[in-house]
Amino acid sequence: MKLCRFGAPGAEKPGLVDADGKIRDLSAHVDDIGPEVLGPEGLAKLAAIDPASLPLVEGDPRYGPCVTGTRHFVAIGLNYADHAAESNLPIPEEPVVFNKWVGCIQGPNDPVTIPKDSQKTDWEVELGIVIGTRASYVSEADALNHVAGYCVVNDVSERHWQTERGATWDKGKGFPTFGPVGPWMVTADEVGDPQQLSMWLEVNGKRVQDGSTSTMIFGVTEIVSYLSQFMTLEPGDIITTGTPPGVGLGQKPEPWYLKAGDVVELGIDKLGRQRQDFVAWQPA
Repeated sequence: MKLCRFGAPGAEKPGLVDADGKIRDLSAHVDDIGPEVLGPEGLAKLAAIDPASLPLVEGDPRYGPCVTGTRHFVAIGLNYADHAAESNLPIPEEPVVFNKWVGCIQGPNDPVTIPKDSQKTDWEVELGIVIGTRASYVSEADALNHVAGYCVVNDVSERHWQTERGATWDKGKGFPTFGPVGPWMVTADEVGDPQQLSMWLEVNGKRVQDGSTSTMIFGVTEIVSYLSQFMTLEPGDIITTGTPPGVGLGQKPEPWYLKAGDVVELGIDKLGRQRQDFVAWQPA
Protein backbone atom coordinates (compact mmCIF):
# COMPACT_ATOMS: atom_id res chain seq x y z
CA MET A 1 0.00 0.00 0.00
CA LYS A 2 0.90 3.61 -0.49
CA LEU A 3 -0.42 5.65 2.43
CA CYS A 4 -0.41 9.42 2.43
CA ARG A 5 -1.78 12.51 4.11
CA PHE A 6 -3.27 15.29 2.00
CA GLY A 7 -4.68 18.76 2.48
CA ALA A 8 -3.68 22.05 4.05
CA PRO A 9 -0.89 22.12 6.67
CA GLY A 10 -2.27 21.12 10.03
CA ALA A 11 -5.53 19.86 8.51
CA GLU A 12 -4.31 16.85 6.54
CA LYS A 13 -6.57 13.86 5.93
CA PRO A 14 -5.51 10.23 5.62
CA GLY A 15 -5.32 8.81 2.13
CA LEU A 16 -4.41 5.78 0.06
CA VAL A 17 -2.81 6.05 -3.37
CA ASP A 18 -4.47 3.60 -5.76
CA ALA A 19 -2.98 1.69 -8.68
CA ASP A 20 -3.67 4.64 -11.00
CA GLY A 21 -1.82 7.08 -8.76
CA LYS A 22 -5.03 8.70 -7.51
CA ILE A 23 -5.63 9.58 -3.89
CA ARG A 24 -8.50 7.83 -2.13
CA ASP A 25 -9.90 9.31 1.09
CA LEU A 26 -9.49 7.04 4.14
CA SER A 27 -11.21 9.42 6.58
CA ALA A 28 -14.17 7.10 7.10
CA HIS A 29 -11.84 4.35 8.30
CA VAL A 30 -9.03 6.06 10.25
CA ASP A 31 -8.46 9.46 11.82
CA ASP A 32 -4.95 9.81 10.42
CA ILE A 33 -1.86 7.89 9.27
CA GLY A 34 -0.21 7.75 12.67
CA PRO A 35 1.13 5.35 15.31
CA GLU A 36 -2.25 3.70 15.91
CA VAL A 37 -2.46 2.34 12.33
CA LEU A 38 1.19 1.57 11.56
CA GLY A 39 1.38 -1.78 13.34
CA PRO A 40 0.62 -5.09 11.61
CA GLU A 41 -3.03 -5.16 12.73
CA GLY A 42 -3.74 -1.60 11.63
CA LEU A 43 -2.05 -2.06 8.27
CA ALA A 44 -3.89 -5.35 7.69
CA LYS A 45 -7.23 -3.61 8.21
CA LEU A 46 -6.34 -0.94 5.67
CA ALA A 47 -5.06 -3.54 3.20
CA ALA A 48 -8.42 -5.30 3.36
CA ILE A 49 -10.23 -2.22 2.04
CA ASP A 50 -11.00 -2.17 -1.68
CA PRO A 51 -9.48 1.12 -2.92
CA ALA A 52 -12.32 1.46 -5.44
CA SER A 53 -14.76 1.70 -2.52
CA LEU A 54 -13.05 4.81 -1.18
CA PRO A 55 -13.98 8.35 -2.26
CA LEU A 56 -11.75 9.68 -5.01
CA VAL A 57 -9.98 12.92 -4.09
CA GLU A 58 -10.47 15.39 -6.91
CA GLY A 59 -7.94 17.92 -8.16
CA ASP A 60 -4.30 18.12 -7.16
CA PRO A 61 -4.20 18.40 -3.38
CA ARG A 62 -1.09 19.15 -1.37
CA TYR A 63 0.72 16.14 0.09
CA GLY A 64 1.56 16.53 3.76
CA PRO A 65 4.18 14.50 5.63
CA CYS A 66 3.23 10.89 4.99
CA VAL A 67 2.92 9.99 8.69
CA THR A 68 2.07 11.91 11.82
CA GLY A 69 2.79 11.36 15.50
CA THR A 70 6.54 11.13 14.97
CA ARG A 71 8.40 11.36 18.29
CA HIS A 72 11.91 10.77 17.02
CA PHE A 73 13.39 11.86 13.69
CA VAL A 74 16.75 10.10 13.78
CA ALA A 75 19.42 10.33 11.10
CA ILE A 76 22.44 8.27 10.10
CA GLY A 77 25.45 10.08 8.67
CA LEU A 78 28.27 9.01 6.36
CA ASN A 79 26.45 5.78 5.51
CA TYR A 80 27.80 5.56 1.95
CA ALA A 81 31.55 5.07 1.61
CA ASP A 82 31.83 7.37 -1.41
CA HIS A 83 29.91 10.13 0.40
CA ALA A 84 32.27 9.81 3.38
CA ALA A 85 35.17 10.19 0.94
CA GLU A 86 33.73 13.35 -0.66
CA SER A 87 33.26 14.73 2.86
CA ASN A 88 36.94 13.99 3.62
CA LEU A 89 35.93 11.81 6.54
CA PRO A 90 36.82 8.18 7.37
CA ILE A 91 34.38 5.33 6.83
CA PRO A 92 32.67 4.90 10.21
CA GLU A 93 33.08 1.69 12.18
CA GLU A 94 29.64 2.20 13.76
CA PRO A 95 26.66 4.20 12.52
CA VAL A 96 27.01 7.96 12.95
CA VAL A 97 23.82 9.07 14.70
CA PHE A 98 22.32 12.55 14.98
CA ASN A 99 18.87 14.10 15.34
CA LYS A 100 16.72 16.12 13.03
CA TRP A 101 14.21 18.05 15.11
CA VAL A 102 10.67 16.78 14.70
CA GLY A 103 9.57 20.37 14.10
CA CYS A 104 11.41 20.46 10.76
CA ILE A 105 9.17 17.78 9.22
CA GLN A 106 7.05 19.07 6.35
CA GLY A 107 5.34 17.98 3.16
CA PRO A 108 7.45 16.69 0.27
CA ASN A 109 6.68 19.57 -2.08
CA ASP A 110 6.47 22.43 0.41
CA PRO A 111 8.97 25.31 -0.01
CA VAL A 112 12.20 25.05 1.97
CA THR A 113 13.45 28.18 3.72
CA ILE A 114 17.17 28.90 3.55
CA PRO A 115 18.12 29.97 7.09
CA LYS A 116 19.01 33.54 7.96
CA ASP A 117 22.64 34.26 7.00
CA SER A 118 23.07 30.70 5.70
CA GLN A 119 26.36 30.08 3.93
CA LYS A 120 26.12 26.42 2.98
CA THR A 121 22.59 25.02 2.59
CA ASP A 122 22.90 21.56 1.01
CA TRP A 123 20.77 18.67 -0.25
CA GLU A 124 20.70 14.91 0.54
CA VAL A 125 18.32 12.33 -0.95
CA GLU A 126 17.78 9.56 1.61
CA LEU A 127 15.75 6.44 2.29
CA GLY A 128 13.44 6.95 5.25
CA ILE A 129 12.39 4.06 7.52
CA VAL A 130 9.01 4.38 9.26
CA ILE A 131 8.72 2.38 12.48
CA GLY A 132 5.51 0.40 12.93
CA THR A 133 5.92 -1.26 16.33
CA ARG A 134 7.97 -0.40 19.40
CA ALA A 135 11.58 -1.55 19.09
CA SER A 136 13.88 -1.93 22.08
CA TYR A 137 16.95 -4.20 22.10
CA VAL A 138 15.89 -5.95 18.90
CA SER A 139 18.19 -8.23 16.95
CA GLU A 140 19.08 -7.70 13.31
CA ALA A 141 17.09 -10.85 12.51
CA ASP A 142 13.97 -9.28 14.06
CA ALA A 143 14.52 -5.68 12.97
CA LEU A 144 12.34 -5.66 9.85
CA ASN A 145 9.38 -6.90 11.88
CA HIS A 146 9.30 -3.44 13.46
CA VAL A 147 9.26 -1.54 10.15
CA ALA A 148 5.93 -0.32 8.77
CA GLY A 149 7.33 1.02 5.52
CA TYR A 150 9.62 3.42 3.72
CA CYS A 151 9.55 6.92 2.28
CA VAL A 152 11.66 9.55 0.57
CA VAL A 153 13.45 12.09 2.79
CA ASN A 154 15.45 15.15 1.79
CA ASP A 155 17.93 15.59 4.65
CA VAL A 156 18.41 19.30 4.00
CA SER A 157 21.57 20.44 5.79
CA GLU A 158 23.34 23.70 6.59
CA ARG A 159 27.01 22.66 6.50
CA HIS A 160 28.41 25.74 8.24
CA TRP A 161 26.24 25.12 11.29
CA GLN A 162 26.72 21.35 11.00
CA THR A 163 30.50 21.19 11.01
CA GLU A 164 31.93 24.61 11.81
CA ARG A 165 29.86 25.72 14.81
CA GLY A 166 30.86 23.14 17.40
CA ALA A 167 31.06 19.39 17.74
CA THR A 168 27.41 18.38 17.18
CA TRP A 169 25.82 18.02 13.76
CA ASP A 170 22.26 18.52 14.98
CA LYS A 171 22.42 22.33 14.75
CA GLY A 172 22.78 22.21 10.99
CA LYS A 173 20.15 19.56 10.40
CA GLY A 174 16.94 20.70 12.00
CA PHE A 175 16.21 24.22 10.78
CA PRO A 176 12.49 24.80 10.08
CA THR A 177 11.42 23.10 6.80
CA PHE A 178 14.62 20.98 6.65
CA GLY A 179 12.71 17.67 6.77
CA PRO A 180 10.59 17.06 3.65
CA VAL A 181 9.04 13.58 4.04
CA GLY A 182 6.88 11.66 1.55
CA PRO A 183 4.89 11.94 -0.70
CA TRP A 184 3.70 8.64 0.72
CA MET A 185 4.81 5.77 2.89
CA VAL A 186 5.02 2.50 0.99
CA THR A 187 4.43 -0.51 3.22
CA ALA A 188 7.34 -2.87 3.67
CA ASP A 189 5.63 -5.77 1.91
CA GLU A 190 5.26 -3.72 -1.28
CA VAL A 191 8.85 -2.42 -1.21
CA GLY A 192 10.50 -5.81 -0.76
CA ASP A 193 14.27 -5.59 -0.30
CA PRO A 194 15.08 -2.04 0.92
CA GLN A 195 18.71 -2.51 -0.11
CA GLN A 196 17.90 -2.58 -3.83
CA LEU A 197 16.41 0.86 -4.44
CA SER A 198 17.84 3.40 -6.88
CA MET A 199 17.80 7.04 -5.80
CA TRP A 200 18.50 10.41 -7.45
CA LEU A 201 18.44 14.16 -6.92
CA GLU A 202 18.54 17.13 -9.32
CA VAL A 203 19.19 20.82 -8.70
CA ASN A 204 17.65 23.11 -11.32
CA GLY A 205 17.35 20.13 -13.66
CA LYS A 206 20.99 19.02 -13.25
CA ARG A 207 21.42 15.45 -11.97
CA VAL A 208 23.86 15.64 -9.04
CA GLN A 209 23.06 12.45 -7.10
CA ASP A 210 22.51 9.05 -8.69
CA GLY A 211 22.93 6.13 -6.32
CA SER A 212 21.45 3.02 -4.75
CA THR A 213 20.68 1.78 -1.27
CA SER A 214 22.71 -1.29 -2.21
CA THR A 215 25.87 0.66 -1.39
CA MET A 216 24.93 1.53 2.19
CA ILE A 217 27.61 0.74 4.76
CA PHE A 218 24.98 -0.14 7.37
CA GLY A 219 21.73 -1.56 6.02
CA VAL A 220 18.21 -1.16 7.35
CA THR A 221 18.37 -4.20 9.64
CA GLU A 222 21.65 -3.06 11.18
CA ILE A 223 20.42 0.50 11.68
CA VAL A 224 17.13 -0.43 13.37
CA SER A 225 18.84 -2.97 15.62
CA TYR A 226 21.69 -0.59 16.49
CA LEU A 227 19.45 2.34 17.41
CA SER A 228 17.23 0.09 19.53
CA GLN A 229 20.16 -0.72 21.79
CA PHE A 230 20.20 2.80 23.28
CA MET A 231 16.75 4.24 22.54
CA THR A 232 13.21 2.95 22.22
CA LEU A 233 11.91 3.42 18.71
CA GLU A 234 8.18 4.15 18.70
CA PRO A 235 5.50 3.72 16.01
CA GLY A 236 5.61 6.69 13.67
CA ASP A 237 9.31 7.38 14.25
CA ILE A 238 11.33 8.11 11.14
CA ILE A 239 14.94 7.09 10.54
CA THR A 240 16.71 8.70 7.60
CA THR A 241 19.57 6.50 6.54
CA GLY A 242 22.28 8.52 4.79
CA THR A 243 22.96 9.78 1.29
CA PRO A 244 25.01 8.72 -1.72
CA PRO A 245 27.69 11.04 -3.16
CA GLY A 246 26.89 14.19 -5.07
CA VAL A 247 25.95 16.67 -2.34
CA GLY A 248 26.93 20.33 -2.69
CA LEU A 249 29.79 19.87 -0.24
CA GLY A 250 31.39 17.34 -2.58
CA GLN A 251 31.01 19.15 -5.91
CA LYS A 252 34.15 19.57 -8.02
CA PRO A 253 36.19 21.63 -8.61
CA GLU A 254 34.52 23.67 -5.86
CA PRO A 255 31.61 23.03 -3.49
CA TRP A 256 28.42 24.92 -4.31
CA TYR A 257 25.27 25.38 -2.31
CA LEU A 258 21.61 26.26 -2.62
CA LYS A 259 20.30 29.79 -2.98
CA ALA A 260 16.85 31.35 -3.13
CA GLY A 261 15.16 30.47 -6.42
CA ASP A 262 16.75 27.05 -6.76
CA VAL A 263 14.53 24.02 -7.37
CA VAL A 264 15.41 20.59 -6.01
CA GLU A 265 13.75 17.40 -7.27
CA LEU A 266 14.50 13.95 -5.88
CA GLY A 267 13.12 10.44 -5.80
CA ILE A 268 13.63 6.81 -4.87
CA ASP A 269 12.54 3.75 -6.82
CA LYS A 270 9.06 2.57 -5.68
CA LEU A 271 8.75 5.44 -3.18
CA GLY A 272 7.86 8.45 -5.34
CA ARG A 273 9.43 11.85 -5.80
CA GLN A 274 9.62 15.29 -4.21
CA ARG A 275 10.02 18.85 -5.49
CA GLN A 276 11.01 21.86 -3.40
CA ASP A 277 11.43 25.53 -4.19
CA PHE A 278 14.13 27.05 -1.99
CA VAL A 279 13.19 30.49 -0.69
CA ALA A 280 14.93 33.22 1.29
CA TRP A 281 14.33 33.62 5.01
CA GLN A 282 11.96 36.42 5.91
CA PRO A 283 11.36 37.86 9.40
CA ALA A 284 8.04 36.88 10.91
